[in-house]
Amino acid sequence: MDADILEQDAGHRPDGGAKRRQIMDGARSAFLAAGFDGASMNDIARSAGVSKGTLYAYFSSKDDLFDAIIRGEFAQAAERVCAFRREGDVRAMLTDFGIRLIGRMTEPSVLALARVVVAAVEKFPKIGRAFYESGPLLGATRLAGELVALEKAGALRVPDPQRAAWQFIDLCQSTVYKRILFGVVDRVAPEEIEAAVVAAVDVFLRAYGA
Repeated sequence: MDADILEQDAGHRPDGGAKRRQIMDGARSAFLAAGFDGASMNDIARSAGVSKGTLYAYFSSKDDLFDAIIRGEFAQAAERVCAFRREGDVRAMLTDFGIRLIGRMTEPSVLALARVVVAAVEKFPKIGRAFYESGPLLGATRLAGELVALEKAGALRVPDPQRAAWQFIDLCQSTVYKRILFGVVDRVAPEEIEAAVVAAVDVFLRAYGA
């Protein structure tokens, strides 16, 4: 039977969702332990506690499985991180968004996935695209839409909302994200994140404030 047909059938079985989650959880552990290149489908099946046949019934390749993990990981957080604050002024909205975003980016589980992607992207560019589209691009696109609304309300002047969104996200990461991503520090305190974001908002509003 064709792998695509098997996967479609798997999604419609009563236990399809639970089994798929079981496989993804096991695969996630295998990828974090051995890296994307180092984890074989045999390793993933063993980690997930399923047969190799069952694994292929749900995912046709290791690339597809990692893609699903990445997109699932970010889909769960997208609504929480991009639920923009409606009360208060533009400074309060940007500060709230920035703190939640950097808090999410510095969570150990997200950092671990980012490191796997960075290590594998040269040989497996597909997983880099999945990570970029589901995480950074999604966040910047949603923020850009919010910046457009704020400009229409007279709170900002933003000639290029997409560029401005990326600039704001990059400003929020300064002094925080790269240090923890590359293991210079083990953790960043909430106070450090807040300070970085407050400084980012100050710079951003000097550039784009109405």
